[in-house]
Amino acid sequence: MPPLIRDEIRYTTLVRAPIERVYDGIATAAGLDGWFTQGAAVDARPGGEIVFRWVDFGGDRVTGAARGPVLTAERPTRFVFQWPADDGEPALMSTVEIDFEATDAGTLIRLREHGYPDTPRGLRAMLNCAAGWGEALTLWKVYCEHGIRY
Repeated sequence: MPPLIRDEIRYTTLVRAPIERVYDGIATAAGLDGWFTQGAAVDARPGGEIVFRWVDFGGDRVTGAARGPVLTAERPTRFVFQWPADDGEPALMSTVEIDFEATDAGTLIRLREHGYPDTPRGLRAMLNCAAGWGEALTLWKVYCEHGIRY
């Protein structure tokens, strides 16, 4: 296994919605399909699996899937999963840690992704996900706050 990139992706986003609604937006198939996927599957328990499926998604009209194990599912405060960290190498997985905090203004999402291989493809995947999480968090926020579906 190659060494890992020492840096990580981090985002914090305020969503003006109850913590349970925000948590369910990533930890349930119906929630994911509301803002991000088509045909997702989520077994939200340690040892379960999360499956993202996209059909003509975004400007590039991406069709594909990504899957990985669920490591932590503590509704409504923490959800952790892994998914492929390097295009073409399914054995290399990054870890996505998402913490939720209820505040007077709504829910803070704190996202951290790490574990990318220190290879040209690993760096490219990390850069793509860094940009992708910015877009994804915006879609998630709009869905939770306004019910606007993808």
